[in-house]
Amino acid sequence: MVILTVKAGVTREQVMAVMPDEIRQTVQLYLNGKVREWYSRSDGRGTVFLLDVKDVAEGHAIMDGLPLAKQDLIDHEYIAVGPLMPLRLLMTKP
Repeated sequence: MVILTVKAGVTREQVMAVMPDEIRQTVQLYLNGKVREWYSRSDGRGTVFLLDVKDVAEGHAIMDGLPLAKQDLIDHEYIAVGPLMPLRLLMTKP
């Protein structure tokens, strides 16, 4: 999971100038199977992506290639997620 936040001091105009390219490249990542889901943050400060990658390093490589990151307009927070492991306990015999 990647949480993108617009950096402090970056204007809406700066972000919107890059958005057409950002959206096209994000849609291409979706079509290539790298972006599974994406959401707008309710605070209006960015987005949340669920990526289909083998590790955080691959996620960094993908996100760093997008226009907003290349122009240093956003911060990224990466959180590795996976299956809810306690559910495996339900699959064992008592």
